[in-house]
Parts: sequence; C-alpha cells; structure tokens
Amino acid sequence: MAGCRGSLCCCCRWCCCCGERETRTPEELTILGETQEEEDEILPRKDYEKGRWYEVVKWTVVFAIGVCTGLVEECSQKGCLALSLLELLGFNLTFVFLASLLVLIEPVAAGSGIPEIKCYLNGVKVPGIVRLRTLLCKVFGVLFSVAGGLFVGKEGPMIHSGAVVGAGLPQFQSISLRKIQFNFPYFRSDRDKRDFVSAGAAAGIAAAFGAPIGATLFSLEEGSSFWNQGLTWKVLFCSMSATFTLNFFRSGIQFGSWGSFQLPGLLNFGEFKCSDSDKKCHLWTAMDMGFFVVMGVIGGLLGATFNCLNKRLAKYRMRNVHPKPKLVRVLESLLVSLVTTLVVFVASMVLGECRQMSSSSQISNGSLKLQVTSDVNSSIKAFFCPNDTYNDMATLFFNPQESAILQLFHQDGTFSPITLALFFVLYFLLACWTYGISVPSGLFVPSLLCGAAFGRLVANVLKSYIGLSHIYSGTFSLIGAAALLGGVVRMTISLTVILIESTNEITYGLPIMITLMVAKWTGDFFNKGIYDIHVGLRGVPLLEWETEVEMDKLRASDIMEPNLTYVYPHTRIQSLVSILRTTVHHAFPVVTENRGNEKEFMKGNQLISNNIKFKKSSILTRAGEQRRRSQSMKSYPSSELRNMCDEHVASEEPAEKEDLLQQMLERRYTPYPNLYPDQSPSEDWTMEERFRPLTFHGLILRSQLVTLLVRGVCYSESQSSASQPRLSYAEMAEDYPRFPDIHDLDLTLLNPRMIVDVTPYMNPSPFTVSPNTHVSQVFNLFRTMGLRHLPVVNAVGEIVGIVTRHNLTYEFLQARLRQHYQSL
Repeated sequence: MAGCRGSLCCCCRWCCCCGERETRTPEELTILGETQEEEDEILPRKDYEKGRWYEVVKWTVVFAIGVCTGLVEECSQKGCLALSLLELLGFNLTFVFLASLLVLIEPVAAGSGIPEIKCYLNGVKVPGIVRLRTLLCKVFGVLFSVAGGLFVGKEGPMIHSGAVVGAGLPQFQSISLRKIQFNFPYFRSDRDKRDFVSAGAAAGIAAAFGAPIGATLFSLEEGSSFWNQGLTWKVLFCSMSATFTLNFFRSGIQFGSWGSFQLPGLLNFGEFKCSDSDKKCHLWTAMDMGFFVVMGVIGGLLGATFNCLNKRLAKYRMRNVHPKPKLVRVLESLLVSLVTTLVVFVASMVLGECRQMSSSSQISNGSLKLQVTSDVNSSIKAFFCPNDTYNDMATLFFNPQESAILQLFHQDGTFSPITLALFFVLYFLLACWTYGISVPSGLFVPSLLCGAAFGRLVANVLKSYIGLSHIYSGTFSLIGAAALLGGVVRMTISLTVILIESTNEITYGLPIMITLMVAKWTGDFFNKGIYDIHVGLRGVPLLEWETEVEMDKLRASDIMEPNLTYVYPHTRIQSLVSILRTTVHHAFPVVTENRGNEKEFMKGNQLISNNIKFKKSSILTRAGEQRRRSQSMKSYPSSELRNMCDEHVASEEPAEKEDLLQQMLERRYTPYPNLYPDQSPSEDWTMEERFRPLTFHGLILRSQLVTLLVRGVCYSESQSSASQPRLSYAEMAEDYPRFPDIHDLDLTLLNPRMIVDVTPYMNPSPFTVSPNTHVSQVFNLFRTMGLRHLPVVNAVGEIVGIVTRHNLTYEFLQARLRQHYQSL
C-alpha cells in the first residue's frame, strides 16, 4: 500500500502504523512539501511550474558565465577590465557589509540620525539615541558607508555624533563604561541634557560645513523645541569652538601651517569668482532671478518626488524587510551596493563622453582661488579616454562627492548636457533607494551633488540653446543644489546661512533665500520634508510649531484624558507596585478623595484646608524637625532600608506633646482606607467610582516611585509618616538617566502592607490649565515649557483630566475636531 489511511492498521514498505491518522494543517503540509492532492494520488506528480523556473535560472546562469568569460578574455596590456570591476565590487561590498553589521549591533545608528535627534529635542525620548555605543557604530559605520561607494553623505551623521557627545560628556558616565564613574552630580535633568544635545548637534553641522552661525540657526529651526536667549549664546559658542578646532587641525595637518585657519569645514564649496580677463562675467544679474525662481519651483517638485518615492520604499521595508531576520537587512544593503557599483562602472564606460581639457589646468598654485582651480582640474578622470581629454561621466561618478561638487561649481571645462541629465537621473534614483537602508547615511551631500548637476544642466541649456552667454555656470549649479536640498529637507533660514557661510559670498544671500523659500512652498503643496516623513513613519508624537487657527474651537476638556490613574499622598506598597506594573504612564497625579467624612474637617473650604495640609513642614516643632533629620537616607545603608520595609512591626517612637493644630493635621495621616487603599484604581470601577471628585495636590514621576521602592523609603502602619527616611535630590537623581525598572524589583524584600509617603517627592506646583482653556494656549504652554504632562484642574482644585503629548498631535486634534463638528 502507498500509505496509512483513516484509523486502520496498515503497513507500508518502510514502516507500520496503527491508530487514527494524524491530521495536519495546510500550513504544516506546505512546510513539509505535501498537499492534499498528492495524498490522494498513487504516483508522484511532476511540478511543472518549478521545472520551468529551474530552466529559467539555468539559462540565466549560463548567460552570466558567458559574459564573465568574455570580459576576462578581453584583457589587454594595460589591465583587465573585468578584474577591475571585480576588485571594485569586492572593496565596496566588504565596506558596506561592515557598515551593516555595525547597524545590527545598534539599530539606532542607521540613517542620518537627524529625525531621531529632532524627536529627542522635541521632548520625545528615543531609546539608545545618545548612547556611547551608538556614537561608535555611527562614526565607524558612516566611514564604511562612504568608502563603500554608496550615495550617502557624512555630514548628516556628524549632527547625530555631535548630539551624542553633547549628551554624554556633561554626564561623565556611560552605560557602556559602568566601571568608569566620576562624582559629578550636575546636569541630572532632561532639560539640561536637551540643551547640551542642542549644542552638540549645532557643533556637528558647524564642523561639517564650517558654518557656526548657520549651525546655530539649524539647531533653532529644525531641532530644539524649547529655546531661550541664554541657550542661543551657548550653542553659538559651541559651534564656533567646533569650527575653529577643526580648522586648526586640518590646516596644520594638510598644509603644515598650524594656526593659519585655511579649511573651516569638511565640505568646502570654494570661492566663486569670475576670471579677471572676462569683463562681461557676473556672478548673477537681476534677469537671472527669474530663472532662479523657476529652478526653485522645479527643485520643490523634485524634492516632493524624492520624498514620495522614499516614503513608499520605507513603507515597503517596514512591511517586507524589517519583520524578517536581521540578515535580510544586510542583504538589502549589499544589493544596493552591488547595483550602485555596476551602474557607476557601466555608465562611465558606455555613457561618458571624452571631452577636451581646459587650458586653465596649467595654472599653478597661488592664492586660495588658484588652489581650488588646480584641485578641481587635477581631479578629472580620463577613464579610457585619449590624452588631453577626460571622461565627464567618470569625473562625476568616480570622484568623492565633495570633489564632484567642486567640479560642477568651478570646472572650467564643460559637461555634456546629456551626461548631466543621465547623471542626475541615475544619482537621483539611487540616492532615493539608498536612504533608509541599514547603514549610517546622510542626505545633505547627495542632495547637493544631485542639485548641482541639475543647476549645471540648466546653465548649459541656457548658454548653448538660448544664447545667454553672460551666465556664470557655477552660480546656477549652486542655486540648483540649494533648490533640490531645500525641496527635500524644507529648511529655509538655517540652510540659507549655511550656504552663504560655505561659499563665503554674501552676494548669494538673496538668490539662495528666494530659491529655498520657493522650493519649500512648492514642496509643501504635496508632502512634508524627508525628516518629518520618517518621523511620521516611526509613529513618534512630534509637536509642530503651532496649531491651526481652527483648533481654537476646541477646549482643554475636549482633548484631555479623563480616565486617570492616580496615587494617594500615603499609599501602600502593594498598591504602588500594582499601579506601576499595570500601566506605562510616566507620571501620576497625587490626589485625595472628597468624601463625606472629610467635609467636617474641611469646613467647606477645600483650597484652604489642602494648603494647610501641605505646608505642614513649616509649622512643625523643633523636636519634630530634628527627628525627621535624624532619619534621613544618609543614616541608613541601602540594605537596612530594604530590611526596614520588610519589618512587620517597627519600633514605636516616644510620644510627643503637640499643639491643637498639629493634632488636627495628624488626623489627615491616620490610616483611612481612602488614603492608601489595598487595591489600585481598577478598570472594574463604576463610573461613579472612577470619576469621583479628586483634589489635586501634585505630580510624581514613575522613576521617583520606583526609586522610592528600591531604596526602601516607607514607614509602618503603626508609625507616623515622619519616621519615613528622606532622600535628597542628589540621591533621587543618582541613577539618571537609567532609572531602575519596576519589573526588576525584588518583591520579596518589600512588605506590601508598608506605606510610602510621596508628598516630599512630588511636584506640588506643576503647570495646570482650566478645562475651558483654548487648545492653542494649551499647545503653546506644553511646547514652550517642555512639558510631558499637563493636568486639567477646575476652579475648586479638583483634577478632571490630564493632557499628554499624544493629546496634542496633529492627527489627534483633527479627530477631536471632527467629533466636535459632528456633535453640533
């Protein structure tokens, strides 16, 4: 028999089986290579589809063997073309492979890092974005990416690298170097860290372009959400320091003249000057301004196209590449490197034109302008062209990107319009494909190079076909670079100043500014900038600069979150652990419930009674103050504190004579069930229980609550809250920024019946808004003050909701506005 069927006992050639037949799902049958139809057949059936695909692959491999054999046989005395291509592929694939491996070690190191830094400065914590390991993977990874021939730049990752240095250096500690610690208790807050990250990001772009003022404006325009005048001076000073430090060492190493300051940035655009012999030459004229506006429109359209294509590629990667094993990302990077190398090599061989070298290449080195001209003319590539000629396509493809930009800005010889058009199309498509793969990669320089080719093409067309001989090709190339870069990243003020500082030519200020503004306006009709698109794809709740005017139809009560998770001033450890383990909130309101048994004490005035309660420390007797100081954190080792929370019965303190006000205040600390419940607020509560009146007293952070539990800050039910150990601010911030996690807490060390007094550690006066506050006011307060939580408190001091970053995102506000219109 062919097999076993049903529940019968049967024997086949290889085995015997009895009992019921094992059933398999269609997925299991597919994995095992079986199908239901095959089970019903006696003889095996040939898979004709697989056979046809096998034949196609066989013919393809045979064709590849023939091509490779032909290339190998085409070797000449000057070398072998096929071996040169294989060597180039070997080098490029090896470097790209190393860059991809570094990204596997630290995935946050992929890309330029500008979207992540923008999110961080906007107030969103991105895990691992400013770690030392991220810096190392970023620095070495971008070196390998650029060396691997990918169409990426190193200027974008320099911004990320500078931000990491700005975040880590003032901390004097690193999670990667735990054993190296310094006693440096300063700058232990998110606000200070954001300021240093802003300065580091500006220093990175200042070193890249030699533009300290533009870098400061970049950090203001594209980066920081929370800015002040003092920070402006600090960031500018940091940018200046980075620029002149780099200039000092590069000038000394390259020219041997230390202190000459000849090379301000890594990317040098050279000096734009007409030759003295050409009296009709002008950098630009008023008539050229019309062409610049048109180029700005085209640059905006090209930038929108670039962003649209890259967004579709990013979505495809998120659906089909990222869910698969990490090796697939490495294979994608290698595929991009392989295609890029083949396109560069074949395009230079087949599509390049041999053009005559300019006579000005004989100019010797003199001034800076002559030095730039000599460097430009010495970087041309012959690439199988006869003597005294050069291959224009190979000159653009086989030079470093900075040298290719200088070629388009300052080359005295001409580039064929066909070569420029083909180079632009190929570079545009490959750069769009490359941005987003799992390697560190920047976008500034590829956009500048692609735009420079576009501008040079426009200049050649105007000169050759329209007869405008007065046009200076370098100016049009610069304007094209600005137009495309502005259309992709949608920056205006900072990019204008960066390009002016990089060219050292103030007369370019007006055309560059107009071109960038037109490119931004044109591109904004279709989509957002490339960095904002990638931020949106990651689902980060990034806050815009301001809300739309239409949003003022909404109030704080329309957008707030009314379902609150809160804690009481005195809460049992059992309840705190339950709250922290079942929620992901970063802050909790500290409240008391307005119940009937408290009305007699409050005497109808909640605000006065609560103010008296939380100013208790100012009216304690001297003996009580001394007792509280003696029980500070410094008098208890960490282990003793943990054991203290494990004690069921604590030593009683001697009774102390207190006045009438003190006794009245102590009534508020008696173990009422409503002040520290055995159970945390539950989803099973009724509407009446969930929305009971809650008097708001302050906010306490998750990290603070976990720290209190880890340090054993609590007191027994038989004791007064004054017996609870107290932690200083330095001790509370000791673990910053890696606070302990609640899931790592050893619950066996804690007694769930012990009580934690959170009032000394909460923020008793956070920013609050009324339920009737306009959304624009809520948004401006939240964004400018760098908030993460904004309680909504009514006129009698009761919290009715809370506003977080999610409640102020554009999508959330749009949804609430639609609900508002539907309710009218």
